[in-house]
Amino acid sequence: MTSSELWTRATADRYDAEETEMSSAAVLGPTLAFLAELAGDGRALEFAIGTGRVGVPLRERGVPVAGIELSEHMAAVLRRKVDEDTLPVTIGDMATTVVPGEFTLVYLVYNTISNLLTQDEQVECFRNAARHLAPGGRFVVELGVPPLRFLPPGQVAVPFDVSERHMGFDTFDLVEQILVSHHFTRDGDDGRYRRENSRHRYAWPAELDLMARIAGLERERRVADWDGAPFTQDSTKHISVWRKPA
Repeated sequence: MTSSELWTRATADRYDAEETEMSSAAVLGPTLAFLAELAGDGRALEFAIGTGRVGVPLRERGVPVAGIELSEHMAAVLRRKVDEDTLPVTIGDMATTVVPGEFTLVYLVYNTISNLLTQDEQVECFRNAARHLAPGGRFVVELGVPPLRFLPPGQVAVPFDVSERHMGFDTFDLVEQILVSHHFTRDGDDGRYRRENSRHRYAWPAELDLMARIAGLERERRVADWDGAPFTQDSTKHISVWRKPA
């Protein structure tokens, strides 16, 4: 067990319904194209595969996909979509769990590396990716850039969504590099909101590059989105690709 917080059955059951935008063709199309190109004719391994938002349609594109998932409840939702023979999933943490075989691609999307709450565990995640990669294979991470530029002196909270049915904001511990995402979601029309929060360890792109070097990986590419836009000082997230030397 790592420091990652476990997703509950209730959270897993409503996850897909609450992530319809992230499951849209506009979002998934460029994501799948990016990953499929890197996978080539080889196999892909998704760390923290969750309910299969990316893994299932990537498999449907013809890429053999396997997954590692910490939450049995999230994996159970995935299993309703595809059987074990088609997309095998191993229950375990992404920092230490090993699955059989070699892969041309290991990937970790939607900020999920931040679920590991210590730097040591994030380093082990990179090492685990390298352990699974065939020579010349790639490790891909999608991660937001910490929005600390929005924090004036004395402020510890940054809103990221204010909409009709959801309000979200992050609070920051700048010493430990921990952010807590707070969500207030209105489920019905009675005016009541459901409150949830989750902890994450944020990391800078340069910090991830050092983790990759420790794991024996070399940075190949960094872009601002799945369409390949240039990464700049104003980018709010990055897609980074590291390669295992041949």
